[in-house]
Amino acid sequence: MNMPASAGETIAGQEHWTNKGDVRLFLWEKRTPHPQKRGTILFVHGSSMASTPTFDLQVPGRPDSSAMDYFAKQGFDTWCVDMEGYGRSDKKRDIPCDIATGADDCAAASEYIMKTRNCGPLLVYGISSGALRAAMFAERHPERVKRLALDAFVWTGEGSPTLAERRKKLPDYVKGGNRRPIDRAFVYSIFNRDHPGTAEERVIDAFAEAILKLDDSVPIGTYVDMCTKLPVVNPEKITVPTLVMRGQWDGIASFEDLIRFFEKLPNPDKQFAVMPGISHASMQQKNYDIVYHILLSFFTQPEPRYRG
Repeated sequence: MNMPASAGETIAGQEHWTNKGDVRLFLWEKRTPHPQKRGTILFVHGSSMASTPTFDLQVPGRPDSSAMDYFAKQGFDTWCVDMEGYGRSDKKRDIPCDIATGADDCAAASEYIMKTRNCGPLLVYGISSGALRAAMFAERHPERVKRLALDAFVWTGEGSPTLAERRKKLPDYVKGGNRRPIDRAFVYSIFNRDHPGTAEERVIDAFAEAILKLDDSVPIGTYVDMCTKLPVVNPEKITVPTLVMRGQWDGIASFEDLIRFFEKLPNPDKQFAVMPGISHASMQQKNYDIVYHILLSFFTQPEPRYRG
C-alpha cells in the first residue's frame, strides 16, 4: 500500500484524558486521513519534556516537522501521552515519577487507546528514558505491542559519557526534591553535549519554547534510575519484534552496551539501526528524515511467510 506524504494535508489533533487510579493523564491523537489504516502508533517521550513538543513540534518551513503529522499522512493513527508529572497530566503526587511509573502510564494509555479506537496491538516508539518506559511496558504487556522501536536507548549504562556526567550532578538533583528545574539553556545543552551542530538553532528554539510553555520543572525519577538502577529491563523478556535506533554521536549509551542488549532479544524479528549525523533528540535533528525513514520501514515490514 503506497501512501506518500502530502505536505499540503492538515492533520487535526484531538485531546483525550484517561485515569491511572486517581491520576489524570493527557493524551493527544492525530488520526490518518486515509481510509485504509496501517496501524496505530503510541509515541513515548523522554525525561525532560512532555509529549507534544517532542512528537508534534510545528516549525514553519521545516517539512513534516511533526512526527505525528508525518506518520498520520503515511496511514497511521498517531497518539502520544504526557507521563505523570509532565505537561498537561497530573502533577499532584509528590513522587519522583520513575521509569516504572512511566511504564504504568503507557499501560493506562494503551488500554484507553485500544478500547476507544477498537484497534489491535500498538506500534510503540520510545526515545531516551521513554525507550526504557516503552521497553518495560512491552515486557509487562507483550499482547498490547505489535512492534517496538527504542531510540536513544540505554541498557546497563556502561561506557555512557552522558550518564557519567549526570552522576556527578545527581546529589544536586536529589537535593532539590522530586523535581528538577529546566530552562532554555538546559534544552540547548541536550543538543550541544555530544556533537554540536546536529540540529538547527531555529528548531532548538521552537523545541525549547514548546517545552517551557508546559513545564518549568520535570520529575527526577528517570534520571535517578538511569544513574543508579540500570539495567531496569531484561531483553530476554522482551518478546515482541524490536528495533534499536542509535544516533551516531549519542552519548547516552555505548555501542557495546546496545549490542549486548540486542543480542539477547529472543525474537528473530529484530533490527539495529545507526543513524548518521545524529546525536540525541533525533526527531529534532537536521537528519530527522532518516529517523522517519527507518521507523516507517520497521512499522510497515511485512509479516514473515516462513518462520521455521
